Amino acid sequence: MNPEDHYRRLESMYAAAPINEFFLPKLKVSKGSAIIEIELAEKFFHAGGGVHGAVYFKMLDDAAFFAANSLETEVFVLTTSFTTYITRPVSGGNMKAIGKVVNENRTQFIAESIVYNSDEKEIGRGNGVFVRGKRLLSETSGYGENL
Repeated sequence: MNPEDHYRRLESMYAAAPINEFFLPKLKVSKGSAIIEIELAEKFFHAGGGVHGAVYFKMLDDAAFFAANSLETEVFVLTTSFTTYITRPVSGGNMKAIGKVVNENRTQFIAESIVYNSDEKEIGRGNGVFVRGKRLLSETSGYGENL
């Protein structure tokens, strides 16, 4: 399979994940990189009127995860650790996370991601370690569907 087909299949897999029915994110995958965008809605807010940290985590982890899985064409990768830093609150507009693989070896990927607000100001960042799992991508829901 050529790399572009793999990237589109990963995007299809992401769209098929039931949790994304809640967030309605948009994903674009390329070699060692992924961009995720969501439009903010009040359903993402904590009681103080800002976006809950769980949304930051999801955006950052997903962007780093798909950057890592872009380099693995056979199996689903797994997040083994992820550190999140929330650097600025946000309560409207869009969030855009950009993930990039910064290191790859035989057993793991290390990826970093940054999330921005609508004004392109950094609002959070994170980094994680991802390993190759045992589940074949070809057996994963959504991978390759709707292409």
